[in-house]
Amino acid sequence: MTNNQAVADATDNFYAALNLLFTGDVQAMKEAWDHADDISYMGPEGLYLIGWEKIEQMWVNTAAMKLGGRVTPVQLHKIVGTDMAVVNCIESGENQVAGNTEIVSIRSSTVFQKRNGLWKIIGHQTDLLKFLH
Repeated sequence: MTNNQAVADATDNFYAALNLLFTGDVQAMKEAWDHADDISYMGPEGLYLIGWEKIEQMWVNTAAMKLGGRVTPVQLHKIVGTDMAVVNCIESGENQVAGNTEIVSIRSSTVFQKRNGLWKIIGHQTDLLKFLH
């Protein structure tokens, strides 16, 4: 499998995991990420986290919110190297918050690194979403 295809698959897995997270299931998200102390997350709720321990807890808390809905990456742009890749896109869709449908349309960058033969997320950054903070 080429690196381009492997990164495309890792991106698909991340967004599948994110949509599962909206139902309360966190396991696939845990599998998508590298578990190192130097990874980072800057998300739509305004958090800026460094290290897997903090990021994992954030994903557990997000899953507990059961936001419902679905997001899809559109306008994907991938830059793929030998062992690093950056994927930029628009995350488009909706979530359910306090019984209301909230539209999602935010810019996103995800950084992948090939570690032990697997492409894992080592960084993710998005615009802010007003309904999450």
